[in-house]
Amino acid sequence: MQYEIKQQDKFKFLEEGDGEPLVLLHGLFGALSNFEPLIGYFRHHNKVIVPLLPLLEMDILHTSVGGLAKYVHRFLEARDYKGVNLLGNSLGGHVALVHTLKHPERIKSLILTGSSGLFENGMGDSYPKRGDYEYIKKKTELTFYDPKTATKELVDEVYSITNNRIKAIKIIALAKSAIRNNLGEELNQIKLPTLLVWGQNDTITPPFVAQEFHKLIPNSELHFVDKCGHAPMMEVPEEFNAVLHKFLKKLNEPATVG
Repeated sequence: MQYEIKQQDKFKFLEEGDGEPLVLLHGLFGALSNFEPLIGYFRHHNKVIVPLLPLLEMDILHTSVGGLAKYVHRFLEARDYKGVNLLGNSLGGHVALVHTLKHPERIKSLILTGSSGLFENGMGDSYPKRGDYEYIKKKTELTFYDPKTATKELVDEVYSITNNRIKAIKIIALAKSAIRNNLGEELNQIKLPTLLVWGQNDTITPPFVAQEFHKLIPNSELHFVDKCGHAPMMEVPEEFNAVLHKFLKKLNEPATVG
């Protein structure tokens, strides 16, 4: 489905549906296509917002997790969203965490899936190998439990980014920034309700990372998904949507006095 990309000042974003804001932050090679099943489902229940993160447009000094978190803060302020359910996949989860630690006031809940911020297996020192399509294809397939999830369109997209020298330098800068920016000492400051949805077969941020997030974030719940890699919302959208919908509904139930 084609969605309209809106623009306000320098911010480009998608906004679909009405209700409580659900803001989605994509990862390093993320795109709107990563969230299509999620947008299609939740636009009937929430106002679904996807800011197009300027991963490759920022100047090199600000090409970092912190730079992206500042961008998200400015975006939420400009649009004046309140009571936001903030969801991030991979690098997007890391950005969501850094933003929430600095500016929790607009955030109602946090949803992390395959998030960096504690540990990740990067693409390796040799990455990205420019001009080697098969190598990029294999690396992209490793993101998923089922390699077929890495469609030709997705592989082509990653290949075109890595094959551009400036873009490749920025991708490496962001990946290194994510590795340096370890949040282990700070996560206990996050008091918001937090949902962790993790692929049991995630090789980039393996299951032990999810368990560590669960241990360090006080008000968190953890769901593992079988036969699933680093991007559950793409690979098992029905199960992901069901878990997320249940979590969001529970947040809005009146507290029972017992």
